[in-house]
Amino acid sequence: MKIIPAIDILGGRCVRLSQGDYATRKVYNEDPLEVAKAFEGSGIRYLHLVDLDGAKSSHIVNHQVLEQIASKTQLKIDFGGGLKSDKDVAIAFECGASQITGGSIAIQNKALFLTWLDRYGPAKIILGADCRNRRIATQGWLQGSDTDVIDFIQSFEAEGISEVISTDIAKDGMLGGPSLSLYQEILTKTRVALIASGGVASVSDLVALKELGCQGAIVGKAFYEGRITLKELSDLC
Repeated sequence: MKIIPAIDILGGRCVRLSQGDYATRKVYNEDPLEVAKAFEGSGIRYLHLVDLDGAKSSHIVNHQVLEQIASKTQLKIDFGGGLKSDKDVAIAFECGASQITGGSIAIQNKALFLTWLDRYGPAKIILGADCRNRRIATQGWLQGSDTDVIDFIQSFEAEGISEVISTDIAKDGMLGGPSLSLYQEILTKTRVALIASGGVASVSDLVALKELGCQGAIVGKAFYEGRITLKELSDLC
């Protein structure tokens, strides 16, 4: 299972939110590159980079942070947040993203999202399936929808999507453990490569996700709050 630490960017700084609430922001480092280099130095190979400003603004904002990390580390970066146009996606890849994640756009403009899937291929495009009470959330989790998360994933699996990041928003940043039952259902009802996100609080949570069959797990606040050390993450890689 891939261990994928997260860096969320707001105002150019490394922050974490709780349940996607921008009012709960907590700054952990003024320099995201410093954090990324620490991950790389511990043997970690992957990074989940989220443009929170972009998610709120509906267009890419922190592409310079992406470019800086991509040019000064060897991390394989999946980038998301505010990708709403062909130009946004082109900028993300030009700035060094290995993959991009589309969530809001997939529900708001499915046809456009599918053109990206066709143009770049399923190895480059990840579906973001973030939900609150099983319903897909959009616009940086600020808006809801009536779409069930399983139906959402299945519809895009039929179109060729092979990799999905799914966050149970109620779990995100709360350090209460991941949504194992939801992930079990996704793995049972689809054949996608699932990356779990939200709620990881300990190494035992990561072990549970691996045993469940997840392809990857994103680690955020548990690392920043010292619940999981860099060495422990490295040992799991």
